[in-house]
Amino acid sequence: MNEVRKKELLARASARVEDYRRVREIGLAQKDGDFYASVHYPPITMYPPIAQEEMFKGYTLPATGLFDVYAHIPFCRGRCLFCHYPSQYGDRLNEKDKYLDYLEREMDLYMRQLGIDKIKIRSILVGGGTPTFLTPVQLEHFLKYFTRRMDLSKLLQFNYDVDPGSLIGPEGHERLKIMRDYGVDRLTIGTQSLDESILRIMNRPHNLAETLESVENSLKYGYITNIEFIFGHPGQTIDNWIAVAEKACTLGVEEIQFYRLKVEAYGDAQGAIKGFKKIRPEDVPTPDESIMMKQLAVDVLADHGYHENLRRVFSRKRNIFSLYAHYQCCSLYDQIGLGLTAFSSMRDRFVLNTQHFDEYYQRIDAGRLPLNRGLVRSREDQIRWAIILPLKNRFVKKGQFQMVTGVPFDQVFRKKKALLKEYGLATEDDQTFRLTELGGFFADECAEQFNAPKYMPFPREAYTDGPLNPYKNADVFE
Repeated sequence: MNEVRKKELLARASARVEDYRRVREIGLAQKDGDFYASVHYPPITMYPPIAQEEMFKGYTLPATGLFDVYAHIPFCRGRCLFCHYPSQYGDRLNEKDKYLDYLEREMDLYMRQLGIDKIKIRSILVGGGTPTFLTPVQLEHFLKYFTRRMDLSKLLQFNYDVDPGSLIGPEGHERLKIMRDYGVDRLTIGTQSLDESILRIMNRPHNLAETLESVENSLKYGYITNIEFIFGHPGQTIDNWIAVAEKACTLGVEEIQFYRLKVEAYGDAQGAIKGFKKIRPEDVPTPDESIMMKQLAVDVLADHGYHENLRRVFSRKRNIFSLYAHYQCCSLYDQIGLGLTAFSSMRDRFVLNTQHFDEYYQRIDAGRLPLNRGLVRSREDQIRWAIILPLKNRFVKKGQFQMVTGVPFDQVFRKKKALLKEYGLATEDDQTFRLTELGGFFADECAEQFNAPKYMPFPREAYTDGPLNPYKNADVFE
């Protein structure tokens, strides 16, 4: 990047920091810059206990009979500094064999609960953990029984989240071939950085050379390849972040995604990053620097032809994105989750599997699904959910909103929506309600405007008393 263009991008990033200060003043963003990702509603960490009978009472299959499916493989080489999910570390071959056997039994229990012989599939995501941190034999064993229990005739996309180290060398090639043979067509590679020093701080189990080899191998085997990065992480600076973004754009992948470091747990295990920040706050980029990094990434990617296609996911072609994410968060379709900590989202209810290995095994041994937290949403919760997820990830379709809530969109949150439009954060037409460029940049904060006070990530006093303090105008029909 030449110096003239770099100065232009830094000026744009500085202007975005001014935007950030303004949205803090009006109460949209937290005063001290703390951040919480609006991933689900209610937030993952806030669900009460639920029993299997309560979860499925009154539930009927979708009219199409189709589901999107997530399967969770909770094993990794080591614990990354930023990770907020429970996992087991090291080879642990016997434990992996045991877990895979129980996951197979869970699938059978789920099909029995739903009264079906096979799960009709629209899209699949296998994640972790590191779901390719299995031997090739274990990987094929899993994919064989997993796909055997599915009707794949309507399958549109089969995603896998992978770690670079699992795609290199002879075993990496074997894994890539096995996945391809079972229909996997899209990989998200957890690169996280292309800077050796940052990878070490993150405690990533791979280096830059292995990352580049994994991307090359993924493309060689014909996968749609998505690479992901964290910004705002300890050790990052404006300059090394620009260099990483520039390098990412030269790798020839179809998609690039990036997300802001999350300090507070949004999953089932508080990450070590919280303790790190407490002990060494000077090593963590400030909120202003994180905002600059985000804007810089947007602009660098745009210079190379990548544009946001699904929130914080950038591609050169509009038809390239995660269908699993789109169907769950934008279309609000029914989705089944399998494995430790996995969640299922079904029309008007949401349930989480246990986060404890022993409990996972014990419940399946007892012939029970391993769920332990969840919610059958009230009418109010359903209305909020049907706004928050689509708005955060793309936009609200008014017809779809009315279909899943029974309420016309124009009858809800009149004051809240008017204020978002007044401050240039949202726009509306006859068919949709969506965030502007400014609102999209602060999509998590805009989506959280529609949280019920009991599900807000921060207390009221964490925000200024401005017009968009999220605790104001919080009634659905206000």
